[in-house]
Amino acid sequence: MKITYENLHAEESSGPGLAELLLSLEGDLTLSDGGREVFAEPGFPVAELAYHVNAWLTTAGPSEGFVLDSMSADPGLLRIVERDGGWVVGSIFEPDSWTRPVGREILTAELRDFVRRVRTDLTAMGIDPYFLPDQD
Repeated sequence: MKITYENLHAEESSGPGLAELLLSLEGDLTLSDGGREVFAEPGFPVAELAYHVNAWLTTAGPSEGFVLDSMSADPGLLRIVERDGGWVVGSIFEPDSWTRPVGREILTAELRDFVRRVRTDLTAMGIDPYFLPDQD
C-alpha cells in the first residue's frame, strides 16, 4: 500500500486561518497497491489529508478506522478500515477498490512516511508545516 502525490502546489488562500491554508495546498494523489492503482484524484487536498491522518495516528484507538471528512469534499474521500486480515484503504468514489490488508505497523509506517513527505515538501515551498508535528 502506497500513498503518493505529485504537483503539490498552493492555490490562493481564501483567508488567514488553518482551514483555508489546508484547502489551498493541493496535489495529484494516488493510492496504489502492488503496482495497481486503487484511487487517483487530481487537485486533492493533500495537506488536509496529512493533517487529519497525523491526528488520527496519535488519537485513534487500536481498532478505530479513519474517514477523511474533508472541508472540500464528501466524507470518505479516503477511508481506512479494519477488516479480517488487516487494514485496507479506499475511497467512496471507488467503493469496490481497496488495498490488500496490511498490519497496523505497516499502515502506520506508510502514513507517517506520507506525512513526513508532505512536511518536507511544504518546507521546500517556503510554507511552515507547523500543523504537522513530527511524530517520530
